[in-house]
Amino acid sequence: MQNQSQQSVPVSVSDSHADSSRTEMLRAEICSSSELSFLMEAHDGLSAAIAESAGFKGLRASGLSIASSLGYRDANEASWSQLVDVVERIVDSTTLPVLVDGDGGFGNFNNARLLACKLRQRGAAGIALEDSCFPKTNSLIGERHPLVDIDEFSGCLRAVKDTVGQDLVLVARIESLIAGHGMDDAISRAHSYADAGADAILIHSRKSTADEIFSFVHAWQNRLPVVIVPTKYYQTPASAYRKSQVSTVIWANHAMRAAIAAMRRVCHRIFTEETTASIEPNIATLDEVFELLRYDELARAEARYLRLS
Repeated sequence: MQNQSQQSVPVSVSDSHADSSRTEMLRAEICSSSELSFLMEAHDGLSAAIAESAGFKGLRASGLSIASSLGYRDANEASWSQLVDVVERIVDSTTLPVLVDGDGGFGNFNNARLLACKLRQRGAAGIALEDSCFPKTNSLIGERHPLVDIDEFSGCLRAVKDTVGQDLVLVARIESLIAGHGMDDAISRAHSYADAGADAILIHSRKSTADEIFSFVHAWQNRLPVVIVPTKYYQTPASAYRKSQVSTVIWANHAMRAAIAAMRRVCHRIFTEETTASIEPNIATLDEVFELLRYDELARAEARYLRLS
């Protein structure tokens, strides 16, 4: 894979070979790699480019982060078409594969397969669907988290798989532990979702320790790769995930949260100090912005294609 500095032109989402390659890259990270993989959250083209420059090999288009960046709550207030548009910008801004947080599919099986089809067209490499009812509420808010019937969600997964085949990596996200339904329900759902065609299982927990996660992994016996989101149990070291043979860790919202904290500090200081002099040493320079977004490529292209008399 070419790195950003070697790439002469932005990757085109119309390049089916490039899209296929990204899907295989994501499949290798989640399903084939013997090493623990990490996906970094992205919510727009800029955060995607930053994650790639940091060295990550894959991205997760986060529902919470995308909704927040658009000024919406993570309660299906942003539409599926808005999600798809943001994913296109993320895909166009990097060479990395993108796993998209598709929530519950924005409706029934028909909505889910339409979403998957559109994401494939825009260059996504995978989609994660969760078994929460539409409209969903963020898993870490409140106590009411109704789940879709196992058979209904299995049908949704089959519909997506029949629509996109191997063109997207399909991750089934289980919310049993979030909803308080217990480990037996989580394992039962995992087996049903595997039979329905899921490529990997994402097990979610809101506990401050990873005990639930390790219990699930032990009971699941690695029938399919396990993906986790340690937003709450962040003090667990990566070595523990490696030991338990977790496949992939998603850092789900940290770029967005970091941006909020940084922008708040800067806005407050500019407002109170009425100058930017003191904050200039602590923010990105314009040259860094130009380098990150490859203005040099545009200059080379102008020299090649823009013939002025």
